[in-house]
Amino acid sequence: MADSVLYEVSDGLATITINRPEAMNAMNTEAKVALRDSALAAAADPSVRAVLLTASGRAFCVGQDLKEHIGFLAADRESGTGNTMNTVREHYNPIMRALTEMPKPVVAGVNGVAAGAGLGFALAADYRVVADTAKFTTSFAGVALSADSGVSWTLPRLIGQSRAADLLLFPRSFSAQEAYELGIANKLVPAEDLAAEAAAVARALAEGPTVAYAAIKESLAYGAGHTLSETLGKEDELQARAGSSEDHAIAVQAFIAKEKPKYLGR
Repeated sequence: MADSVLYEVSDGLATITINRPEAMNAMNTEAKVALRDSALAAAADPSVRAVLLTASGRAFCVGQDLKEHIGFLAADRESGTGNTMNTVREHYNPIMRALTEMPKPVVAGVNGVAAGAGLGFALAADYRVVADTAKFTTSFAGVALSADSGVSWTLPRLIGQSRAADLLLFPRSFSAQEAYELGIANKLVPAEDLAAEAAAVARALAEGPTVAYAAIKESLAYGAGHTLSETLGKEDELQARAGSSEDHAIAVQAFIAKEKPKYLGR
């Protein structure tokens, strides 16, 4: 993977670190490709049982690298093409699908500003640990663009359609505290504790019942767009899957023995 995104796997936990601190982790083409490939690698690796997505420096990710973007727009005007916006299809969409659809939990450790696509990456996680100094920005309309990076799907599911429309139509920054009150931040921690707390949450999930976590993740996504009857059918299917896992047997045996279960992730 490129240096703009660092990728490491240790004891079932894949850590993906956006690493362009000098540019507040803005996403140039190299970074987008590296983040896409890292997310896909984590999703496909059976040894990975949880993912921690975080960033270097004082920002989480401020979204698209507008300096690079301006150059691409100028090239489009000269050539008469519209290739610049293909980045949504080629980069952002695969990143979002990998993060939201992988059968393992994803934790975002939000250390600073999360804007535009950076907001989308944070919202794609299943659990967000947020530094109390972090800020979130719905910046798309501020540069005359629509939402991308899945924000039009994730944001209303977290905070409701009306609030999502307000934040997207009238883009503004909001604090970590407001993010917590809105339900975007799952856990709010002092900035100096962010790295340790996010890693602890991700590590706990990496040591947990992976098949059950995958089923919970799938059922939440399914239930958001289906009827109660359809969702009950999906729960039946997923519970059968989780119930036949080795981890379920381990959990039951540990419960009877009054011991802490040691899950295998299968």
